[in-house]
Amino acid sequence: MQYIYFDYAAATPLDAHVRQAMEPYFSEEFYNPSATYAPAKAVRAQLSEARARIAHYLGVKGDELLFTAGGTEANNIAISGVMQQYPDNSCLISALEHESVRQTARQYDHKTLPVQEDGRVDTKTLDSHITDNTVLITCAYADSELGVIQPMAEIARRIREVRKDRRQRGVSLPLYLHTDASQAANYLDMHVDKLGVDFLTLNGGKIYGPKQSGALYIRRPIVLEPLIRGGGQERNIRSGTENVAFAVGLSVALDITQRLRTDEAARLHELQQYLFAELELLDVDITINGSREHRLVNNIHVTIAGQHNERLLLELEQKGILAAAGSACSANKKQEASTTLQAIGKTVEQAQSSIRITTGRSTNRGDIDAFLHALTDLLSRKQ
Repeated sequence: MQYIYFDYAAATPLDAHVRQAMEPYFSEEFYNPSATYAPAKAVRAQLSEARARIAHYLGVKGDELLFTAGGTEANNIAISGVMQQYPDNSCLISALEHESVRQTARQYDHKTLPVQEDGRVDTKTLDSHITDNTVLITCAYADSELGVIQPMAEIARRIREVRKDRRQRGVSLPLYLHTDASQAANYLDMHVDKLGVDFLTLNGGKIYGPKQSGALYIRRPIVLEPLIRGGGQERNIRSGTENVAFAVGLSVALDITQRLRTDEAARLHELQQYLFAELELLDVDITINGSREHRLVNNIHVTIAGQHNERLLLELEQKGILAAAGSACSANKKQEASTTLQAIGKTVEQAQSSIRITTGRSTNRGDIDAFLHALTDLLSRKQ
């Protein structure tokens, strides 16, 4: 069976140009970048070029970037790298964070920043959740389940005001802002000064790069506690021989996706709006979850009253449609309702009646129509 894929938020296929760029570093250019002979120095230069390519799109210096094995590791480094230095203090995470943020924060004193019914942080009440004990705030640029885009610049502006107030009162504790931009990098501007963040996570597996490739931006002169100790690579935070092939692959993937993002966003937005409109015409109780205005263009998340998502997704798969109930990293938690949907006010029953459709570069109008036909057929049989 040939499947139609609607789970691009979980994983993207490797771009052919990315694969081609990576290939030399698996064989001919296999040298350790830390070695002192000429071929190794040439590989190290390619690693620096990859770092500079990513830095260009973030508007930062290359030495502010740390290569990681994916977004999960980058999130862990950002949170634990701060919290291990301030073990008596607290972090604040938004209610829509990925499990790699949620699980890491649970190791420390932490609080959850609530969101509104549309999934967006209410910046007007943000200050009330920040105490003199808060050292780190983490808020995904766009979450992996609903695709809701957060007002990062306004969040950063509020945080600057809190910092100013602390200085005036003689409170010396720093206050950092981290954002997980894993889902956002395909379609949004990544310039960190516009976002106002101190840390930013990238994930190659979400942008048509290799899985287990990622990067963490760390604003100078912030210093993080090392998580992996050894030879001092990657600013002495993540020691170990660098994975040059994956670093190059990540950089090429980001370069391609950022050059394509305007046209691709317009194309997918048209498909998204078409699907929204067609779903609303169905003779079924369907609710679109999350903000429709502030949303990634490839995300369609709906609650279909009276349906159980696991059963519906299996039936769709049997018809050649691959979709999801939410984040793939949480999919193995059987029978548990989505914490993201509960955070925006959905009941457990509603959460278990919700599915997520995420589109990508290969998605076309015919794929959308095929999904609509399959869904309509399945729902009509159950009435």
